[in-house]
Amino acid sequence: MHIGLIGLGKMGFNMRERLRQGGITVTGFDRNPDRTDVASLPELVAALPVPRIVWIMVPAGAVTDQVVQDLANVLEDGDLVIDGGNSKFTDDQVHAAQLAEKGIAFLDCGVSGGVWGLQNGYGLMAGGSDEQVARAMPIFDVLRPEGAREESFVHVGDTGAGHYAKMIHNGIEYGLMQAYAEGYELLEAKDIVKDVPGTFAAWQKGTVVRSWLLDLMVKALNEDPGLSKVAGYVEDSGEGRWTVDEAIANAVPAPAITAAVFARFASRQEDAPSMRMVAALRNQFGGHTVRPASRGSA
Repeated sequence: MHIGLIGLGKMGFNMRERLRQGGITVTGFDRNPDRTDVASLPELVAALPVPRIVWIMVPAGAVTDQVVQDLANVLEDGDLVIDGGNSKFTDDQVHAAQLAEKGIAFLDCGVSGGVWGLQNGYGLMAGGSDEQVARAMPIFDVLRPEGAREESFVHVGDTGAGHYAKMIHNGIEYGLMQAYAEGYELLEAKDIVKDVPGTFAAWQKGTVVRSWLLDLMVKALNEDPGLSKVAGYVEDSGEGRWTVDEAIANAVPAPAITAAVFARFASRQEDAPSMRMVAALRNQFGGHTVRPASRGSA
């Protein structure tokens, strides 16, 4: 199988490598000349066998909108576009209709795994038709971790369902990180506690709160025990807000996720230890940029 991949950033670059290691030929296109395999989008399309499959891995919103528009102008009837970014599920329905006018199929695929996906594999959540999911299954099987397919891949439902599931996944992620971070601040605040990093390390096996996020928390504390190098300023990439919007729209109580989103807003007003931990965790699993701590916050 030979596919195109647009967007060779933090995740796309590693996904190209994992696919190649799994026996899939990948022609990548990126604006960075040091990473791209071809010089232009038409050159990418010309390099792919017909019918073509093109995976998009670019920032959600206007950038994805433009890439979809560009692909609609150069792809042909029978081709398939897969959006693996963090697009909002309502955008998927617009993109699918736009491409369908040219006879081009569309799948949306939520992807989780961050910068560790090359080594560990990616959790995948697909939306779209049974026919197109089956067509793309060799790609999904290479990207996901080894083991039972149902433990790392799901065909969630119709167009938009994959990104909807990823949105909820990220909303849960917000709540989990916030709980760990608040526990960290409580332990740091108590004078009788002498080994905060060791406490979290001791929770890694045998406890009900053990998780990969906890492992990454221990890693972050080993690298920077007091988190003195990380400012307590935490960005949000949109999925948490969208999750809260959906909770309101569907009258589903989501107090933990909502509070976690609001805590990120609060982080932009003061340098709280819990927010330094959330920033450190985002850097650990996703390679997200952290702001350096100011001199007075060490």
